Formats: sequence, structure tokens, C-alpha cells
Amino acid sequence: MDLTTEQTIEGLLIEHIPRDLLLAVEEALLVGAHRAFSAAKGMHEGHLPAVVGQLRHFHMNEAFERALSAVGASPSQLKGNRIVTGTTGILTLARFNTRVGVWTNGRRSETRRQMSMANQAVEPLVQPGLFGTFTPPTRAVAFFVASFADSICITPEMPVSIHLAVPDRHMRAWLCKESLTEFLKRYDMPVAIEPDLALPKLKKNVGGQKNTGTAQ
Repeated sequence: MDLTTEQTIEGLLIEHIPRDLLLAVEEALLVGAHRAFSAAKGMHEGHLPAVVGQLRHFHMNEAFERALSAVGASPSQLKGNRIVTGTTGILTLARFNTRVGVWTNGRRSETRRQMSMANQAVEPLVQPGLFGTFTPPTRAVAFFVASFADSICITPEMPVSIHLAVPDRHMRAWLCKESLTEFLKRYDMPVAIEPDLALPKLKKNVGGQKNTGTAQ
């Protein structure tokens, strides 16, 4: 089918991700980050940033897995450094942590890069003129990205922001990138309803003719 202006990646995300899932993941990632920092207290300053970084990975993965399970998003099994994923509608969901600024950590994972290849199907939603006609996708990938301050001295117990983001197939650019706080507001926006342009047409003289009691 041809691409229309009504079809967007944001609309696709809203269609396939329940609001409750976003709220559950947001809370889970905040809780996981706080637990990670609490568990690192007492460690030597020299390697505290590295310790906190490692603990964030494990605690936030655990919290993410529990959130996905709670909303029926079929989380993958927790195992070592394996990426935790969940599914909702046509979407596969995953997460990673990074520093505020340029998101370089995402591409360091071969698994995440392989996952992102599925987003070739949604690229036409952003640049229809470049990518050609649009066929409704049967699968796509989105990431929850928690960004932390560069310094361990700045709010180390929580991310500065959490974004919902959809990469291109090569994970070199972001087709959609919006903070969860802002994206959640989209669920409160009124749904656009197409105006009914059909006008009833009455037959001429209907109601003006007298009933003679005889068949025509």
C-alpha cells in the first residue's frame, strides 16, 4: 500500500505498546538504577563508576524482566549478559544504558545491531520519498534507553532521562526518539476522527404525494 501522512512510527508504537507497559518499564528502570547504586555503596572511589555501571546492567535487567512479565510481554530468560527482550504486538522491546549526549553504547552490541535490521520495514514511515512504497510491517524493534550523567557525583542513583527510541536498520540513526514523559502524553491526545462527508439524498416529492390507495 502507499504511504499516507497519517501513518507514523509514533502511531505504530501507540498501537502496539499499551500505556501500562510504558509506565511499568519506567518505574522498573528507576528502581533498578536505585538498587544498583545502593548495592555499590562502600566501594572504593577508584573503581566505583565501573562497579555502579556493572550493577546497573544486572539490577535494571532484572527489573525490566519483571516489568515485562507483569504486563504479559513475554520476557526472555535472564542469563548473564544476555540482552533481555519482550514482545508486544509486532514489536520486540529491549533496553540499554548510556551516557547523556551521543548514544554510542547501543551499537556496541552485535545482538542489538542484528535486532535492528527488522526496522528496515518501518524506515519508509520517516522518509517515504527515499525508501519507496510502504508495506505494513509485521515486526519492528524499539529500545528503552536510560541516559546517566557523565559524573558519578551527579544523580548516580537514577538516570537523567529514559527515552523510547526506534533505530534505523543499521542502528546509526534514530527514526523516533522521545522521552517516556513526553511520549506518555500522546495517549491522552484525542483520536482524530474522519469527518462523515456522506449526505443523505431524498427522492423527489417523497412525502408530498397523496396516498391514493391504488398500486402504481
